Amino acid sequence: MSRWTETWLTGPSQHLAGAQHLPGATDRQDYPGQRLGLPEHGPGSAAGFGRRILAIVIDWLPCSVAAQLLTKNPALSALALFAAITVISIAVAGRTVGHAVAGLRVALLDGRRAGFGAAVIRTVLLCLVIPAVVYNTDGRGLHDRAAGTIVLRCGPHP
Repeated sequence: MSRWTETWLTGPSQHLAGAQHLPGATDRQDYPGQRLGLPEHGPGSAAGFGRRILAIVIDWLPCSVAAQLLTKNPALSALALFAAITVISIAVAGRTVGHAVAGLRVALLDGRRAGFGAAVIRTVLLCLVIPAVVYNTDGRGLHDRAAGTIVLRCGPHP
């Protein structure tokens, strides 16, 4: 594919993701995360859309309720509270409460925990909504791509 959007919509080529790139090889993948070297199923595999939606709903609801009860501008307050909790949770624990309930974690592409900078970039873009719903074949939204992160399934001991 030689479209101008290839690099930012489809993600890194195999040679950029650390995999060996053979001349003439296709970048076709059979499952999300394959070209990033992730397993198809189980711990360390790319998280599915359903689990990610569950996680964000679990994280958003308490923020929304608190903002409704405690502030005069609940929409903005809920968003600010959600952003603050998300940044701190991802930077410190590598996941939010919603991620923990859904069995997910946020990681850098090399598997390490996302730090404060990646958490801020990812969360600010997530709060804009559009970057989160524009995603590639690995299931990474623009917010994850900009931060260099991916949401992975956890094992029994993340």
